[in-house]
Amino acid sequence: MKISDILRHKGSAVVTIPPGSGMRGLLAELAAHGIGALIVADGGTVVGIVSERDIVRALNERGAAILDSSVDDIMTSTVLACRPDDSVDSVATTMTENRVRHMPVIDDDRLIGIVSIGDVVSSRMRQLEQDRGQLEHYITG
Repeated sequence: MKISDILRHKGSAVVTIPPGSGMRGLLAELAAHGIGALIVADGGTVVGIVSERDIVRALNERGAAILDSSVDDIMTSTVLACRPDDSVDSVATTMTENRVRHMPVIDDDRLIGIVSIGDVVSSRMRQLEQDRGQLEHYITG
């Protein structure tokens, strides 16, 4: 199974935020969309990712003063990304080894989607269910 299969199932909508945006705007976007991370993009170019973990770390280090800072002050600028033709298994391994929960999907230097660890787990569960059904059909058929 490929990452493109996940995007076909879940859609390719990605919520982005400019790097100079304020923290209150970031928090509002996360809450409004019910998501745990936003891609930080500058004119269509991915320059970072900011997640709930980044916010918690910044709060721990600087306290409530982070509310007056901008997204680029706390974002992770080294972004692990995947491609649509990457296997779900390889992306799951990368996410686990690097302890990341969200990966942007990049194709031809263009952001075309985002996958979460939840998307990867759901995909694997669907695949296991299909395999089980095929085995049952083989045994009973």
